[in-house]
Amino acid sequence: MADEQILARITAMVDEERGLRDAVSSGRIDSETEHERLAEIESALDQCWDLLRQRRAKSEFGENPDDARVRPASQVEGYQG
Repeated sequence: MADEQILARITAMVDEERGLRDAVSSGRIDSETEHERLAEIESALDQCWDLLRQRRAKSEFGENPDDARVRPASQVEGYQG
């Protein structure tokens, strides 16, 4: 997955987060549904940001960015940048 694709996926997930918050504030969904989906999105966002950082680091040091791999959510959640 190219950097542009990762960034597009991040943007789509951020847009979905906003949509969920709007949906709960307007009563279209309940807060439990919002929280469950937000947790899924946040986990996927952590993975996307981690993959993007891996790709950029590999590129910076002359390695092939396509060798970067998505790491498990349990590994990337809670990273502090």
